[in-house]
Amino acid sequence: MDERTYCLTPEQWRHAKACLTLAKRLGLIEDDTPAALEKRRAAKNAAAARCKADGTMVYGVRHYSAPAYLQFELTRFKLDFAEPCGKIRALGVCPDFTEAQTRAWYDANRDLFTRYFGDSFSYEESRQIIEKRMREEVYDNLVQDILCESADRQGRE
Repeated sequence: MDERTYCLTPEQWRHAKACLTLAKRLGLIEDDTPAALEKRRAAKNAAAARCKADGTMVYGVRHYSAPAYLQFELTRFKLDFAEPCGKIRALGVCPDFTEAQTRAWYDANRDLFTRYFGDSFSYEESRQIIEKRMREEVYDNLVQDILCESADRQGRE
């Protein structure tokens, strides 16, 4: 399996593999290899096929292609971190933010909180979204750290 299987550039594939590595480190998956990714995809597709055969309603995607399943997992991992699932909370890796931190982020990014006619959402209306965006930034930094580890290893070889 390589980046062509998932319709990615080599750089995008490196990023995807770093996200899989982070998911493994966080305990969201047991194996971050492409072979394990394909096993999870096959299991997901088989579960949907069983539901269809049993006449059970299947919501959402009924068959994942390799690229679609990869994107599904990468999105799920980021959401599990940004809207912390139990595993993530238990690890203590997902930060909580102070009022001052979220207020400062809101003030620095007010343009993100405007309605169609230009009026703004208040800080109070936006606080949950702000915290989620801040956690997404932390997640992206963790992925970047893994990419740097990989680059450091390659530089020493």
